Amino acid sequence: MGETPPQGAGQADPSGVDLARVALRAAKEQARRRGEQVREKREAKRHGLRSGARADGRDPVPLGAALNRLITERGWEAPAAVGGVMGRWPQIVGPDIAAHCVPKQFEEAAAVLTVQCDSTAWATQLRLLARQLVARLNHELGHGTVRVIKVLGPDAPKRGYGRLRAPGSRGPGDTWG
Repeated sequence: MGETPPQGAGQADPSGVDLARVALRAAKEQARRRGEQVREKREAKRHGLRSGARADGRDPVPLGAALNRLITERGWEAPAAVGGVMGRWPQIVGPDIAAHCVPKQFEEAAAVLTVQCDSTAWATQLRLLARQLVARLNHELGHGTVRVIKVLGPDAPKRGYGRLRAPGSRGPGDTWG
């Protein structure tokens, strides 16, 4: 008959029960492999739902760290620092100056900080202190962030030309000039 003898000496061809066992074992192995593939696909679809034991980009981060990373990625360091100075103006310049002088705007391209004072006397005083304030601001913000402080005097009230005004009068120039 041309049949090859089985590997084990004295064993006959596998019978129906043996063939069923072999088929069952192969089916279980195939099902296990398919189950692993399905589980891997499911984990891949879940992306951020579960993080492993090691840190990766999906892990939660504190809000401050996330904002700092966003500011750095977008290149907003100087505007954010200047915005911080606007909020911390009294701590940086002191309560006396902060009571009479308010930062109005910052021109990033020219590195000019515009400050408005409530009287001409305080505007003159701030012009005299400008060099020290630039040094202090650059210490807080980083070197070269502010180059010039532009000092504005107080806003002048509208000049009314009513009955009680002298012709040709310029108004209270000593206070609002």
